[in-house]
Amino acid sequence: MPRFAVSVFGLDRPGIVAAVTRVLADVGCNLEDASMTILRGHFAMMLLVSGPDHTTDELLEIALAPVADGLDLSTGIRLVTDSVTAAAPAGARYVLSVYGSDRPGLVARVTEVLAARGINIVDLQARVIGEPEAVYAMHYELEVPAEALPGLEEELRKVEGELDVRSSLQPDEADLL
Repeated sequence: MPRFAVSVFGLDRPGIVAAVTRVLADVGCNLEDASMTILRGHFAMMLLVSGPDHTTDELLEIALAPVADGLDLSTGIRLVTDSVTAAAPAGARYVLSVYGSDRPGLVARVTEVLAARGINIVDLQARVIGEPEAVYAMHYELEVPAEALPGLEEELRKVEGELDVRSSLQPDEADLL
């Protein structure tokens, strides 16, 4: 059973999810994983779908074309051929929140610290909030290997000083939908 990564992006409006998932269901695809969000008025969707053996990326592109054209969406389909799609977690789950004045480089610096310790970012939400002074709010869901935890909070304190941000690292007790 082939698997595909399907990405969709366009101006937000009602009906995008219904239209895209209807096409996928009609060609026999099963939605395995999904992430959808609105980014400053634009809708972004990432899906992992499995399909019948005859399914190809070209078939999905053709099937989605009328929806993409009708709703002015950009789509991308990629065959997923690795076995990583159901990998077990590589560490304990943690939540990291970081807040500070909006400026370039905040996400880059925080993620450099995480990457250097082998910490996997499972999900990242980042938004500019508030007016008249914008605050950049980042919410990370992490898989933290046991060996990466000692010293992590101290390193985050250094980043706080460098970037004039505040952070909070907490165990993620529940994996609820």
